[in-house]
Amino acid sequence: MKNLDSKSHVRGESVYLDDIPVVEGTLYACVFDSPVAHGKLRSVNTDEAASAPGVVRVITANDLIGENQIGGILPDEPLLANGEVHFCGMPIAVVLAESDEQARAAASLVKAEIEPLEAIVDAREAFAKGSLIAAPKRFKLGDTEKAFESCAHVFEGKTRSGGQEHLYIETQGAYTLPSETGGLRVFSSTQGPTAVQKAVASVTGIPMNLIEVDVTRLGGGFGGKEDQANAWAAICAVSTQLTKRPVKYSLHRMEDMRMTGKRHPYSSDYRIGLDADLRIVAYDVVFYQNAGASCDLSLPVLERTLFHCTNSYFIPNVSAVAYSCKTNLPPNTAFRGFGGPQGMFVIESAIAHAADALGVDRDEIQRRNLLSSGDELPYGQIVESEAREAWSQADSVYDFATLKKEADEFNKTGGHLKKGVAMMPICFGISFTKTPMNQARSLVHVYTDGSVAVSTGAVEMGQGVNTKIAQVAASVFGISIEKVKVHTTNTLRIANTSPTAASAAADLNGKATQIACEKILERLNEVAAELELESWPPVGTGSGGDRQIGPPEGETPNWVELVNEAHLRRVNLSEHAHYATPGVGFDWSVAKGHPFAYHVFGTAIVGATVDCLRGTYEFDYVKCCHDFGQSMNSAVDRGQIEGGIVQGIGWMTIEEVVYDSEGRLRSNALSTYKIPDVYSVPDEIAIEALETTRPNLAVFNSKAVGEPPLMYGIGAYFAIREAVKAFDKENLPAFDAPFTAEKVLMNLHRS
Repeated sequence: MKNLDSKSHVRGESVYLDDIPVVEGTLYACVFDSPVAHGKLRSVNTDEAASAPGVVRVITANDLIGENQIGGILPDEPLLANGEVHFCGMPIAVVLAESDEQARAAASLVKAEIEPLEAIVDAREAFAKGSLIAAPKRFKLGDTEKAFESCAHVFEGKTRSGGQEHLYIETQGAYTLPSETGGLRVFSSTQGPTAVQKAVASVTGIPMNLIEVDVTRLGGGFGGKEDQANAWAAICAVSTQLTKRPVKYSLHRMEDMRMTGKRHPYSSDYRIGLDADLRIVAYDVVFYQNAGASCDLSLPVLERTLFHCTNSYFIPNVSAVAYSCKTNLPPNTAFRGFGGPQGMFVIESAIAHAADALGVDRDEIQRRNLLSSGDELPYGQIVESEAREAWSQADSVYDFATLKKEADEFNKTGGHLKKGVAMMPICFGISFTKTPMNQARSLVHVYTDGSVAVSTGAVEMGQGVNTKIAQVAASVFGISIEKVKVHTTNTLRIANTSPTAASAAADLNGKATQIACEKILERLNEVAAELELESWPPVGTGSGGDRQIGPPEGETPNWVELVNEAHLRRVNLSEHAHYATPGVGFDWSVAKGHPFAYHVFGTAIVGATVDCLRGTYEFDYVKCCHDFGQSMNSAVDRGQIEGGIVQGIGWMTIEEVVYDSEGRLRSNALSTYKIPDVYSVPDEIAIEALETTRPNLAVFNSKAVGEPPLMYGIGAYFAIREAVKAFDKENLPAFDAPFTAEKVLMNLHRS
């Protein structure tokens, strides 16, 4: 079963936001944004811009009819600057013109008088000055202070992990049209249609039932369009409201990079205590998150950092504290892994620190401390673990000892070339940690020609969620997948949606679709029983897995005939179903609960070769054993794993987001910001499915696969580090990611 969009993608026929045919009278928007990171906005002069060729109107904060506010969690994010600017790239004015070129030319003519104020760009500096988004979050398990007293070995240190640019192929954008009832139709490149609907309602004062948000697909999101799409839709919506004309805005790449937030950079302190048998007894960690200028999604990202601060390891005594620090950078936001990778990097660094100091292999400490079923996680959930099984199977299939031995033998004769091998286990929780978000709805229609239409709240952004939802419907009904069409995500068909994020879209929306289809099928089978026909679907059809087998030729009753007979009997062939994940919940008043429906486990072995004269490196392989559950679509899932691994490697190695001390983005183009290309991906990516039959709450037991594989990329950092150690054991590098070639070179030759 292949991705249903593959053909239209490669033929260039897939429609994205910028491909939507514009209607007559469409205006084009362009933002004039702040050139300074922090300052008092004394005045804005738009006269010259307003009189430029083609300009219809220039909008500032004073023109808004609704609230000047798009903050989803905290009301701390103005749509347009008013009184102060808080980051370079903050929108100040919107120019509307008859063409895109005219709007951009006129935007450069806007003048703003800004009195500069001190700019804070570093999280620790913000913390020292008391600049926080909200009160800190804490997890506590056992008694760490008492436990440290009994430890045979205690080590402490610092880590840093950098930001990461989403660099989705399709930039941010929106296209809004007025409706005859005073409402708005909004086409948005967003992962959260309801979030866009709410933001538009806020800034326009129009009720949500008059705002239709429609999304066909995204050209990538990775979390960057979960909340940050709201601003561009709101700008277009306000512009349509004030001009009564359609308005379109598709950001240029450098606009997008300058004005949008990234993965959160973190600076962290750790203390780790082990007993004589290398068991981790105590772990104390403090996270300083660089949130940027407003909350955006920083607080839930911070929470997920805490949820994943011990990764795949059981540690009986844990104290974890996280601070969301307010700085003068664009508001940082969701990114694949949603804070989890930042937490995992710290525990992996702490383990590496301990291994270096004790003269033992890092993997020995990792292996001895893997989770077992029944262990308690720092947030109170009792884990059903497959961490040890994933480690053992990876070791068995790929023979870690031999790979390490081969690297050691190479290093004896390789001269300035050194090889490193690292193990990277993962444990990643699946569900939104905000419990009310774990719900979804699906609308299913069966038509009299036998075709099926499905509408859900899931957004297709290249991850194959529409394919999986179509598979669910085809499987339940026992029909070929060609008969199923998954339609656009639309807030008037499916209301109050959760964003397509947290790797939960297929589970939530797939389960809702399954419920809807099963209810229709029950009614069809009642008709079949009345006709004394065999129940549908015929035996052997539909599996929910890679196989999608239609009903046998000539089978009686025929699907179309049965559907038509049901219609003639006035049987309802439509269903709107609701699904809410059972058993999940978390109480922040005690910081304990059962937030995740299940966990995804896995282990990767990463091999790297470092040129210790130049600091450059290549990745020889990533070999992983991954917990698919029982995959519905192995082709889609393997594609997600490969993409996640490479994106994780990019974050850990070459993707360096650089702001200067004045808060200006210096890595602001593809000449200065590097992502993995075909020459920097591993020579080999091997994927072995974990052998498991354990039931879970995923749709058809097919576990979520969007985010967990990114964490395998952390192993790339430690593979490079092992190679550097082989060159110079006495000159160990600091735990500072990304481990760029420049950093490798400078570390190798510090003396």
